[in-house]
Amino acid sequence: MDHGAFAESVRADAGGWDRSGGVPAEVVRAVAEAGFLAADVPVRYGGRGWSPTEVGRLCEDFGGVCSALRALVTVQGMVAAAVLRWGDAEQRDRWLPALTSGGVVAGFAATEAGAGSDLAAVSTSLDGGLLRGRKLWVTFGAVADVFLVLASSAGRPVAVLVEAGQPGVSVEPVSGQLGLRAARIAHVGFDGVPVAEVLAPPGFGLSHVVGTALDHGRFTVAWGCAGMAAACLERAVEHVKTRVQGGVPLSSHPAVRAVLGRCLVEVRAARRLCAHATASRERGDPEALAETVLAKYGAARAASVVAEHAVRLHGAAGIAPDSAVGRFHRDAAVMRVIEGADEVAEQHLGGYALRGGS
Repeated sequence: MDHGAFAESVRADAGGWDRSGGVPAEVVRAVAEAGFLAADVPVRYGGRGWSPTEVGRLCEDFGGVCSALRALVTVQGMVAAAVLRWGDAEQRDRWLPALTSGGVVAGFAATEAGAGSDLAAVSTSLDGGLLRGRKLWVTFGAVADVFLVLASSAGRPVAVLVEAGQPGVSVEPVSGQLGLRAARIAHVGFDGVPVAEVLAPPGFGLSHVVGTALDHGRFTVAWGCAGMAAACLERAVEHVKTRVQGGVPLSSHPAVRAVLGRCLVEVRAARRLCAHATASRERGDPEALAETVLAKYGAARAASVVAEHAVRLHGAAGIAPDSAVGRFHRDAAVMRVIEGADEVAEQHLGGYALRGGS
């Protein structure tokens, strides 16, 4: 089954996952068995060797159905990308086949109470081989088997792999947050946990290891947001064609058509930004990182704008508990915070503009 068919097969279930607070374990296994986890990892490590174009289309399809399902692909891919780029031969041989097969579910643990957008301010420490600290908002952290953790060691950032379930690791599931309610989010504590798995030398943990992971994350989030925006427009179009008001379909009202026109521009723009970032990555352009930030920023804003319009066009149905566009509206708000908040992205993009990006 290709990813489009897989996404369609679970579309009707996504709302239930949101209400129950989790993508079911059997669905996670099915995603893994279909080969959709860390699919861009080379075949020799169990991946499919997919190009950025193929990974992007996967995330677009999943994002148009369930942001938590896309988040599963994102986080697994983030950790795999970091291990592939910065792990040694033994770490790659150990972890990459497990990540691509779904033998382990990964969590990316960077955010702290005092270190959100400013990850250089993390207080989690690695001293004497023992990890101490508390991480917040770890996607799929409630069910993760291994965490990629950003810490500080002797004043230098360091990235380490920590297996869940060992003494000193505590997991606090989070529920009821604004969006991504099915993404098994958790806060994770580390109380004197022995660490042997360090990726890259100390000092490279943030700019290199975490930077690699975040770049992969932004890319997949961007495509997921493009899929979300398109799904919201499709649902809005379906609704206004059948909903009658004043004796005529809503679609007959000029104001409604104008809103749909604005939404179409947002969807097309999001896809174009993502496609441009994808081509830049595939060419190995030096500005590919900036193009990915641009795509994530633009697509997340598009998803937020189109989802809000879709909710309003649906009226009361848009705010009902089982409203798909309402769920997307909540998820889209989260997309403008994770993997770099809008305000942080704007600063980076301002610098890109000054360098001649256009």
